[in-house]
Amino acid sequence: MNIAIMSHTKKQDLMVQFCTAYCGILSKHSVCATNATGRMVADATGLSVQLFLSHEHGGIEQIGQRIIYNEIDMVLFFNSPLDNEMDKDILYISRLCDQHSVPMATNVATAELLIHGLARGDLDWREGMNPNRVPFAL
Repeated sequence: MNIAIMSHTKKQDLMVQFCTAYCGILSKHSVCATNATGRMVADATGLSVQLFLSHEHGGIEQIGQRIIYNEIDMVLFFNSPLDNEMDKDILYISRLCDQHSVPMATNVATAELLIHGLARGDLDWREGMNPNRVPFAL
């Protein structure tokens, strides 16, 4: 499975903690991320993370295009609801995930549900959506 991770600046530490806690599960899959979040996660966990551009330079849009082309199977986008700086980005990714049936979590509670489902095989139906999918090139 191809998993995209992104986070608001105020939630990057939480994303790193989450990825550290579930490193064993994430290591069995391909992970991509916006630049700053991806670097922090890779440095803390040792996971191989395909880095896209930073949020400011179009990384959200790059991941959005991967969703459109059915190359992303799950999105973890930790949001800071008290800061509306990234509202349009959350809405953009959320709409794409809804349109293309890609599971998405915007908080740690929902992310835990998705990651446990991933480990159990509950998301294996995504592989049928694009059987010729290849992991991200690193």
